[in-house]
Amino acid sequence: MNDTPRYDLVVRGTLVLPTETLPNGWIAVSGGTIMAIGSGPNPSADTVHDAGSAYVLPGFIDGQTHATSYKGLAGFEATSRSAIAGGITTMVDMPYDNPDPLNTMERLQLKIDSVENLSYCDVALYATIAPGQGTAEMADLAKAGVAAFKISSFESHPVRFPRLPASDTLAILEASVETGLPVGLHNEDQEIVRASIAALKADGKITPEWHEPSRPLSAEMTATAAFLELGAATGAHVHIVHISAPRGYDLVSRYRAEGVNATAEMCVHYLHFDAARDIERLGARMKVSPPIRAGMIEGLWAALEKGQIDFISSDHSSWPIDNKFTPSIFDAGAGIPGLETMAPSLYTDLIGRVADPVRTVADYLSTKPAAFFGLSARKGALKIGADADFAILETGDYPFDASQTRDGLNWSPYDGETFKVRIAATFLRGKPVWDGTEITGKSGYGQYLPRPQSSKAA
Repeated sequence: MNDTPRYDLVVRGTLVLPTETLPNGWIAVSGGTIMAIGSGPNPSADTVHDAGSAYVLPGFIDGQTHATSYKGLAGFEATSRSAIAGGITTMVDMPYDNPDPLNTMERLQLKIDSVENLSYCDVALYATIAPGQGTAEMADLAKAGVAAFKISSFESHPVRFPRLPASDTLAILEASVETGLPVGLHNEDQEIVRASIAALKADGKITPEWHEPSRPLSAEMTATAAFLELGAATGAHVHIVHISAPRGYDLVSRYRAEGVNATAEMCVHYLHFDAARDIERLGARMKVSPPIRAGMIEGLWAALEKGQIDFISSDHSSWPIDNKFTPSIFDAGAGIPGLETMAPSLYTDLIGRVADPVRTVADYLSTKPAAFFGLSARKGALKIGADADFAILETGDYPFDASQTRDGLNWSPYDGETFKVRIAATFLRGKPVWDGTEITGKSGYGQYLPRPQSSKAA
């Protein structure tokens, strides 16, 4: 009698494991779960995927996406296709849905249903609280598994993306302590930004180069500091979801050194684009908020080197390109598509900056966001018992053609750039969902990932 196990799938390649990089390694999968890891000859399996010398990483976790901000909940289908083409097996979606934000149990259930009917990848969810709503619903949302809460100090839309007054923010942070969940902030001071925009408009300064000065660093730092101080007062976990300048990371680090539960996230485009260098070429295509600033890149890379960044995300926005073609930069949509470029851009920019770019990619795009959102038991590392989520990276020179992106948006500020790596394949829970050229997964294979209750106290 032969007791040697036979697995559903074996994936071979250069494995990026938690403590080592293993050439000629293999991962054995059954039932969508990693069952064994080794090197040399692989065990018996129904299917063997041999990636050769390509890197096998844990599937990426994009901790900041806006899949539903344009098409509503139906946006999950197209956006998640783009995610798996970018090696992203889990999206953490923001709550600013179109037309209404995720701030009630009823809206949470509608969004979960949309994930499980439409999504190609797994999804965890942020929730929010509307101005004047009160905090009574936060406990139920936390019990239902939302991964975090998100609020804003700047109003992009009066209903979908409102500004919360400081009194509401304080109450939300006080209530969040009991849930154990982080509260993220879109960190811009509304009064400063609106006054800056009005002054520029009055002077006829409405072309793309005026976006950055319309949202001065003082507006970002003022909102960031106020939120951190409220975190100090309440004991809440306060999280800054994007910081465009090194001073912001220094500020978070100072509060953290004082014992405040404060964290800071980096969006990958801040590490790549520079307003002075790129605005003439890209115009509104690179409009994000807070803005991509001039002369900040080296300082932001230094923040990464100093360990001030908790994880890296795309802040993917699903705006069609027509939303950028407006007479005034102040009417153009803020946000860029980023799911298919997040990992290739980061890997390419890491070359020459760190000794081992692929391990840094795995750390900041998989392991760290999994820990932040309480998903480490299943996601974020190649380990026995975890979901069989893999992103296979093949090195070389790969021009990026935005017209081929899988979300149907077909534009990107990265269009025409050459990356040093491509996503050669993606597996989600043991199923091949991207083969490097075509989507092989199915709509509705994605699952809602509730945050485990045991992870919240941490």
